[in-house]
Parts: sequence; structure tokens; C-alpha cells
Amino acid sequence: MLAIAILPIMTSCAVAPLSPPVPPLLPGEASAPSQLTPQESMAIAQSLTTHAWRPFSSNILHGRDKAGILVNTPDVGHEAGHERKGWWIPGEVNAGIPYKWGGFDDAASFDGAMANGLAGGDVSSPEKRRADAAAVSRQAAGVDCSGFVSRCLKLPAVHDTTQLPAVCAALTSAGDLRAGDVLNIPHRHVILCAGWSNPEHTWLYYYETGGGPDYWKPGLKQAPMDALLALGYQPLRYRGMAREAVPSSKEVLTRGVKATAITVSQPTVGEP
Repeated sequence: MLAIAILPIMTSCAVAPLSPPVPPLLPGEASAPSQLTPQESMAIAQSLTTHAWRPFSSNILHGRDKAGILVNTPDVGHEAGHERKGWWIPGEVNAGIPYKWGGFDDAASFDGAMANGLAGGDVSSPEKRRADAAAVSRQAAGVDCSGFVSRCLKLPAVHDTTQLPAVCAALTSAGDLRAGDVLNIPHRHVILCAGWSNPEHTWLYYYETGGGPDYWKPGLKQAPMDALLALGYQPLRYRGMAREAVPSSKEVLTRGVKATAITVSQPTVGEP
């Protein structure tokens, strides 16, 4: 009789290393108009920056709208020989919701406006700044600097550069800036902080609409912190923004997103 030896089968179970725990987030102030996390804010900013849309010639307007307001869309034919030239191309897929003076569109409302033949953006000008709300066209769609930041903070209505401080807390040190904070100049311009681009906290990532070098579209940029402060920006933190219980050096932007940032060595205040 043949004896059959039954050998135990040994298996090796490799235990995967545990991921580091995610730092807990404390909610923002309950009285704030909205609640969100830095990750959500950055995701909104990136989605507005990369939103794909296909305009047509019907979305171009260089002249008066039905209410008599002068509109200039930032299409590729707008001031092609100047620094603040247009960029989007009719008939092609373009990336990024265009600048519009007084604009507060999200992706859905913008796409609907384009389908209905409205103008794809409306650039700023000294005349529009002087006229303020009276220069906002209902026949154009897009976002301006404060409309962009308001969307990225999930605000239910646009808060301009004079209204944002009321829903934010002033930071005593710009070195405390984190992703989702803002740098604001009342009556002029606002940008959304996206984290530090170096360990020394001397260069900052930020999202901006209406500033160079790509004036009339949202974009991720990096610039020296000292140069931004020299322009008069005030560091603010939205009261509804969640925060880490213990501040850490955790980054919000991915490596791939960081790679798209435009370096702006000598920033200027956006919009005329």
C-alpha cells in the first residue's frame, strides 16, 4: 500500500503598511454662509480652471449688448497684439471658464449660457471698474476674481473684494496661510491661496482669475510671498473653512496639479 504524505501548504501573507492617519478636521464657524474643507475648495478651483467647453461664433461679442453695455469677449481675436489678449477659440474645445466682469457662474450655468448663445466672458477695463455694477452684462457668462473665489468658498452669492472680509478672519501673519485662504485687496483684486510651493514658505501657490500672464482665464500660479504682500494683499481665512485640529505640513495639491502652475516672478494686481 502506497503511503501518501500530505504536506501542509504554507502561504505567505504580506501585511501592507498602514497609511498615516488623516489629521482630523475641525468644522468652520456655524454662522458662516457655507461650510467646506480646503480639499473641496481646491477641487472647485481646479474644476473651474480646467472646465472643457466648445464655443461658437455666436458666443463672440465685441460691442453693446441689448441693454447698451459694452461687452468684449476674451476670444482669440480680442486685442491679439496686446499683453491682455484673448484666448479662447470658437469651434474648438477650450479649457477654463473665461473671465467676465461681475461674473459668478459655475460650470453648469456657464454651459447653459453658451448653449443659449450668450457671450463667452467680458473683459475688465478702467471704464467698467468706474461703472462697477452698472457695467455688468446679463448677456455674458463667466467669472471675475471675486466670483471665482466666492465659488471656491461655496458662498451662496458672490462676495466682492469689499464684502469678503466680513465673512473672513484676518490673519496676523502671512506665514500662516493655508490652502483655501485668500489674499484680498479691497476695491481691487482677490486671489485664492493653494499652499506653499517651497518648505521655507517664501513662495506661494495660488489660483487667480483676471491676472497675468493669462489675464482672462482662471489659472494656478506661484509667486514670491514678499512680492504679493508688497502689492497690498491682506491675508484672510474664510470662517466656514474646516481646519486641522493640529496644524501639519500636509499638502492639498497633487504633484500633477502643481506641475501646471505658472511661475510669476513679478506679480501685479490683476484687472485694470
